[in-house]
Amino acid sequence: MKPAILLVDHGSRRPEANAQLEALAERLRARVGDRFVAIAHMELAEPSIERGIGACVASGAREIVVHPFFLGPGSHTTRDIPRRVTDAAAGHPGVHARVGPPLGLDDKLVDLVLERIEQAP
Repeated sequence: MKPAILLVDHGSRRPEANAQLEALAERLRARVGDRFVAIAHMELAEPSIERGIGACVASGAREIVVHPFFLGPGSHTTRDIPRRVTDAAAGHPGVHARVGPPLGLDDKLVDLVLERIEQAP
């Protein structure tokens, strides 16, 4: 079984903001059809990181790759999310979870920023 994927964003009090992460997950599922993809919010909304890890484990995953859906390497991506993922995975013996890097700087993001600039009213 390939590793499950857990997408984690900050979370918001605005449901429409949180819905974007689920929309991203749906698009990702369409591309990686044989892998379990779950979402979690670091704070302010459910599901929590702990519940996201639990959903991956419930799907049968023994390995989980966590993608912090953040732009840069701030406190949440370098400290908070990795700590919470480690703590949550520790509650599931035999499960290994690792956290990848945030989106960071990439020419694809530069292209997207230029597109958004062109879309400004």
